[in-house]
Amino acid sequence: MLLYLPPFKIIDIIDVLLVALLLFQVYKLLRGTAALRILYGIIGVYLIWKLVSYLQMKLLSEIFGAFISVGIIALIVVFQPEIRRFLIKLGTAGFLKNFFSGRILGKKTSKLLSDDELDEILDACRTISQTKTGGLIVVAQQNSLEDYIETGIIMDSLISSSLIVSIFFKNNPLHDGAVIISRGRIAAASCILPVSKQQDIAQRFGLRHRAGLGISEITDAIAIIVSEETGSIEIAKEGILYHDLQLEEVKTFFTSDLSAPLSDLPSLILAKRIFTKND
Repeated sequence: MLLYLPPFKIIDIIDVLLVALLLFQVYKLLRGTAALRILYGIIGVYLIWKLVSYLQMKLLSEIFGAFISVGIIALIVVFQPEIRRFLIKLGTAGFLKNFFSGRILGKKTSKLLSDDELDEILDACRTISQTKTGGLIVVAQQNSLEDYIETGIIMDSLISSSLIVSIFFKNNPLHDGAVIISRGRIAAASCILPVSKQQDIAQRFGLRHRAGLGISEITDAIAIIVSEETGSIEIAKEGILYHDLQLEEVKTFFTSDLSAPLSDLPSLILAKRIFTKND
């Protein structure tokens, strides 16, 4: 007896490949976050529902069936930050190019900052850290930060350590808010950022840290936060805060493969991760 196989067309192969590509991108988006574990939990509930339905356990089947019936709404609520981040990426120029090329293949992207630009930023961080001036520097990647740039004072100037230090000088009217760097230039200063609503952040991290964490939750920007109280330097990326970093460790965030998962960071940096709701 010959096994009958349904006709398989080229479009079916393309369909399977696109679904696999989409699932891989979803996995990359959720990898390293609590959302991935939640997704596993939802899949587990679905499998249990199918099992109890097959065994004709009516009461359990009805309970799990009721849960599954509102699953779409539950998914929207639970994965709201991830859905928002995906939609922001979808609206970013060059999304399809990144989706099908370097980002998906894990290739190294072009440098976010030149060596000289990065050195200027690190010099500024060193100075304001030593003087405990405090500061918040946001470096844009693919996502546009125009909405946040417009909340501040437009500068459009070259990246300069002395300029950044002078902006955060306590008597400077621009010292409140964030400096946003985009496309290799200081785009604006005194910018207002969205504040993270995470409830489990330690009290020692103030509004500046919450603002840096907030912008990293909804965009792919990297925020450098210098504490006014202790002079410590933190990095916020993808809704995760890394605390008490050395300047060389800060440099790693900008010189490593920006398309690689955060789990690829050196172990010494991963050990300085502040656990938040995304973990």
